[in-house]
Amino acid sequence: MDIDKRRQAAVQSYWNARRKNKEKQVQSGKIDAGTRGEVTGGTQMGALEVLVSDILCEAGLKKVDVRTRTALELPGYFRATKKWDLIVVSNGALVLAMEFKSQAGKSIGNNVNNRSEEAVGSAKDIWTAFREGRFGQSPPPFLGYLFLLEDRDSVKTPVGNKEPYFPVDPEFRGETIKNNSSIKYRGVSYGKRYELLCRRLVLERLYTAACFLTATNSPRTKISQPAPDLTFHRFVAALQGHVVTFVGSQRT
Repeated sequence: MDIDKRRQAAVQSYWNARRKNKEKQVQSGKIDAGTRGEVTGGTQMGALEVLVSDILCEAGLKKVDVRTRTALELPGYFRATKKWDLIVVSNGALVLAMEFKSQAGKSIGNNVNNRSEEAVGSAKDIWTAFREGRFGQSPPPFLGYLFLLEDRDSVKTPVGNKEPYFPVDPEFRGETIKNNSSIKYRGVSYGKRYELLCRRLVLERLYTAACFLTATNSPRTKISQPAPDLTFHRFVAALQGHVVTFVGSQRT
């Protein structure tokens, strides 16, 4: 399959789905505040989920084992269950669990911390459940995290940090601003913050692999991949490698 063309079509489908959701709300006369109306209809990431499903099946998994719509609940440790966006259970083993997340619109800054806490918490929950034997004798699963961010000026603008007591991580400080005898930091953009989140989720082994994409909200969306270590191709390669290893282990 042509990965690049399928990825382009899947991301375009995301924007199309958001517009259709908004149009439905306008027609019904029930309009949510801000961009909420674009997301309350669901299925925005559906085409990306299908693309990943196809990649998994091409690598050797059975289509019946790949779930993207129903029966997505997995046991946790801090909570009874958590519903993932895509899971693979084959021969009684948890092979893979994946999250597809996105952020678009003008109020991106309001959700950065929520997205970060959600990603870290979900991974901690499932890994602790794995340690406690909730998934039987399954080998360690592949945890994947794909994040799609709207490419707009506001996500590229540096955002300052409030540091009333202690300095923030240097990575979040950005450029230095010298003003007479004082030194301040410009901060990094929301886009950079999401990039750091995805990278550190993998560095800290919370997720096996992560992908970070940005895309313009337009009839012909333009996709960018700001970080070489978080590209879709690298993510796909990690998925394929895990599947090939799992399928091979089932034959021996």
